[in-house]
Amino acid sequence: MANAYFQFKQFRINQDRTAMKVCTDSCVLGAWAEVKDAKQILDIGTGTGLLSLMVAQRSHAQITAVEIDAAAAAQAEENFAESPWKNRIVLAQKSLQQFGQENQQQFDVIICNPPFFQASLKSPDTARTIAKHTQELPFEDLVHFVKQFLTPEGIFYLLLPPAEAEVFRNLAFKEKLFPARELQLFTQPDGKHLRTIYAYSFWEKPTQKQSLIIRNPDQAYTADFATLLKDYYLIF
Repeated sequence: MANAYFQFKQFRINQDRTAMKVCTDSCVLGAWAEVKDAKQILDIGTGTGLLSLMVAQRSHAQITAVEIDAAAAAQAEENFAESPWKNRIVLAQKSLQQFGQENQQQFDVIICNPPFFQASLKSPDTARTIAKHTQELPFEDLVHFVKQFLTPEGIFYLLLPPAEAEVFRNLAFKEKLFPARELQLFTQPDGKHLRTIYAYSFWEKPTQKQSLIIRNPDQAYTADFATLLKDYYLIF
């Protein structure tokens, strides 16, 4: 059973009322995204608020977090309120589609760990199904939103399993969004390719490709992982 909270160095994530808990790959996304010079950041599907708080720690940006699920949004609000950056984070409890109809703001960084199972067995837990499946956030809607609201020089960070990442990449290419950077996550040496993070921009150029192995064969975290997460994890 997952812990009711996850303690980071500078903030705490309460997660007892949310379907999706703190996970390693999402932490990698939050640490890998380049946000130092960002002025306006959007976190799509914030869940517990994890990504918003991670990027708040490393930037001076104003952050907008969007979350469709009422229970998750309430928990994210709680986590934001208890953080050092509560005055820089605003939460919108609505679908991305509704947010897009009302939004007047452009963002120089958009970050998203979206629902990703396009056609698979649904969970009996409705909240968890919504959190893990694309039924409420089709990839096409996500691409169109990013194209409309990302600044011309902005970056869109997206975390997906490898197969879904390639489906999205093909859709993005048709909309003139191009992968500037790619990070492939592996559980351990010679282990499973767990997730892919793409950093999309409007500039077409060769993709800078990297890989990150999370654990050594002895199950200790790798030096690369420790370096990336050292500002967040208590154990480093």
